[in-house]
Amino acid sequence: MVRSRFGTLLCLCLSALMIAPAALAQDAVPSDVRETPPAPSGAVALGALGPAFSAMAPLRTVMIAQGGDTVLEAGFRGYRTDRAANIKSASKSVISALVGIAISKGILGGADQRIETILGASFPADPDPRLSQVTIGHLLSMQAGLERTSGANYGGWIASRDWVRDALARPFVDAPGGAMLYSTGSTHLLSAILTKASGKPTRQLAREWLAPAGAVVSGWERDPQGIDLGGNQTAMTPRALLAFGELYRRDGLSADGTRVIAADWIAASWTPRTRSRFTGEAYGYGWFLSRFAGHDGAYGWGYGGQMIYVIPSLELTVAITSDDSLPSGRSGYVGDLHRLIAEQVVPAAQAALAARARNEAVPASDG
Repeated sequence: MVRSRFGTLLCLCLSALMIAPAALAQDAVPSDVRETPPAPSGAVALGALGPAFSAMAPLRTVMIAQGGDTVLEAGFRGYRTDRAANIKSASKSVISALVGIAISKGILGGADQRIETILGASFPADPDPRLSQVTIGHLLSMQAGLERTSGANYGGWIASRDWVRDALARPFVDAPGGAMLYSTGSTHLLSAILTKASGKPTRQLAREWLAPAGAVVSGWERDPQGIDLGGNQTAMTPRALLAFGELYRRDGLSADGTRVIAADWIAASWTPRTRSRFTGEAYGYGWFLSRFAGHDGAYGWGYGGQMIYVIPSLELTVAITSDDSLPSGRSGYVGDLHRLIAEQVVPAAQAALAARARNEAVPASDG
């Protein structure tokens, strides 16, 4: 089961990753709600939490599923759950899923495969020798060592004529496998790897591999060479985003039991490998990893507050879309979202599971 494996992996690995700043940033899961158990009674039902989400001005839609059933589906201020939204960097989790599926299908050799075996033709004429050491896993965990293309470097990167060559030509600021350097260039290189290795655009792979399970990608920005932008500018409806999270919650199975993502890949993706220097949160393969009121959770996060939360022990998946023109980190908004999950959603989910257990324990009437 994902629940036990995820919890064990997180507990074993977090202690080995004490490389974060002393104080967590305001966009991390607040420290006071990571381990604090929720109140045992008085929790609002999951389906009644709409007003709590609506009160957050940037928030546009929210969907919550527990045990495979959608218990809350709401859009605010004219936004709808059946309309596509730009999920921004939450799509890094999608890229990670596609890489895992490609490995399972034998299209890629594994996380330890060196990227020069696929992208070598795009390497600089006189590359830094360390470039030959960079692996697919390094790109997934943001540990390639290359200068970031995100943040202040993003505009210059997307203004370049060839985003793949530009990302590969960046100077090394750390060794491969070193500190986390959050960079959309790394996930874009993964999109290029998927395209070159499979002979198909990344969006087509998503259509073939994820869409049958409901995780439909509606649109994707492309680079000047026609490669879909890995890790940003990706459109999904909130319903599709929830379906994607549910794939991970169900250990890689679709609702009808079809294997979509290998269970071992989900375990690998949710194994802490580094920490963000901005938030202090652990990071695996395309997922941030944290604790919510005593429960292990994984989340994908896109600019503005595009979120997908998965808390396996509560059979819980939450998809949120927000105003994609406003920052969610330095504004404190994403911290508020984390707090809402820990302080209101988790207690409601626990109460629902407890009620279900009580109902199942009641013997059938002879009546």
